[in-house]
Amino acid sequence: MTQDPSKVYMNNQSDSVLRTYQWRTAENSASYLLPFIQPHMHILDLGCGPGTISVGLAQRVPQGRVVGVDYFPESLEKAREFAAQNEVKNIEFVTGNALALDFPNNTFDMVCAHQVLLHLADPVQALSEMRRVTKPGGIVAAKEGDMQTLVWYPDFPALNAWRDLTVNIGLSRGASIDVARRLVSWAMEVGFRRDSITATASCYCWSSPEERQYWGGSMSERVTGSLKDTAIAGGFATEEELEAMAEAWKQWVLAEDGWFSGMNSEIICRV
Repeated sequence: MTQDPSKVYMNNQSDSVLRTYQWRTAENSASYLLPFIQPHMHILDLGCGPGTISVGLAQRVPQGRVVGVDYFPESLEKAREFAAQNEVKNIEFVTGNALALDFPNNTFDMVCAHQVLLHLADPVQALSEMRRVTKPGGIVAAKEGDMQTLVWYPDFPALNAWRDLTVNIGLSRGASIDVARRLVSWAMEVGFRRDSITATASCYCWSSPEERQYWGGSMSERVTGSLKDTAIAGGFATEEELEAMAEAWKQWVLAEDGWFSGMNSEIICRV
């Protein structure tokens, strides 16, 4: 039986979560992929969320088309609004399950996923599905983070507790918190030859006042919002501990020397 991704996904579709995702664009989150895009391509963006990356991809394929797929309908409403605001018409958004894509074999020229495999109990199955629906000669691409590479300054102790909380909840739900380092191995497991895989890495860095407000502000809201019920019900943290984490994020936002970074792994796989 196909697994339900929502059983692993540790966030929800609240405004604070979607606001985090809306920061992502094709330029700042899929730059490794852009040189491979051609104007005629038919692209699948898996786990598209509010569609900000998808729309950027569609703008680069004027003779092609982009399909954004997400498990959560709430995200897709935001995605459709964003596409309409940007007057992008060569795009559609549909609900779907990354572990059982509702497309025939050899449908797309490119299939990509951004920070999606982390949230799946069977990321290898998702990569296999991505490969299945990609045409011969096409590209499967993925970019994923690694929770154990997150670093920041100043070193507020409550932020260490935040990272431990996030890791522990993820592990309890079957998430792959070390997905970044496994991408090449998993791609080979689903049948890609090693010489058909290009692996790179990049880092996000948030330090300017605007960046700190974006990241730290959203994390502060999420600690006492989207993560709260799961954390308390599962015995991972008390309400007081969550409040301390949220306050630490607020203090980090105010720190002029505040800095946050995390590694991402990227793969381009040629079918």
